[in-house]
Amino acid sequence: MSCENRRVALVTGAAQRLGSCIVRTLHARGYNVIVHYHGSRSEALGLAAELNNSRPNSAATLCSDFSVGDPAESLIESAEKAWSRLDLLVNNASVFDKTPLNAMDVNTWDRIQVINLRTPYFLSIAAAPLLSETGGSVVNIADIHADRPRLEYSAYCASKAGLVAVTRSLAVELAPAVRINCVSPGAILWAPDETEVFRKETIEKTPLKRHGRPEDIAEAVCFLAESDFITGHTINVDGGRAVRN
Repeated sequence: MSCENRRVALVTGAAQRLGSCIVRTLHARGYNVIVHYHGSRSEALGLAAELNNSRPNSAATLCSDFSVGDPAESLIESAEKAWSRLDLLVNNASVFDKTPLNAMDVNTWDRIQVINLRTPYFLSIAAAPLLSETGGSVVNIADIHADRPRLEYSAYCASKAGLVAVTRSLAVELAPAVRINCVSPGAILWAPDETEVFRKETIEKTPLKRHGRPEDIAEAVCFLAESDFITGHTINVDGGRAVRN
């Protein structure tokens, strides 16, 4: 398959951690990939170089700060220039800020909602014309804490609950041309400040008694991207955590 005919995926927040795993998995499935990043320039360029070394002209990078202005249209326009098509948008970029109520302020609230909720909404709308041409789709990355609030993360939980609602709403608005679905991870990658006690307690509350792998999320993204009769759906990839009281 020529580079021009390969499916193209844009993954936001793709330079590290979960995003980079999603990119690598899509690339292994034959996609050309666009690695969006903000602060992690060296990691993004390194990832693209690695993928281009394995398959020439198969990876590109785009830099954009989602906390400033309205970057959606310009980012999609830049993505189109890479291979003149778009088959998949993965809204993965997110901030995971602790927000205890006694330290909460409007600016912090707004920043979290803009990055985690507003930008994926407008990116999905901006990408829809390109996606409709290829029979493409959107996959949002939410969190099981959209339904199971986590103490001291109320703004984050609200943003992810909103992203699940956006998924359902846009599934109706963009149908039948574009599908949009959501993956909600459970314990996959630990945040650096999470204690060993917290980690053990989380595993104990997870029916499968272990944390997952980034590859588990990436495989769910691929499944939703390639399942052409699923839209408006959220898959919990959490080892059963969402069904545990």
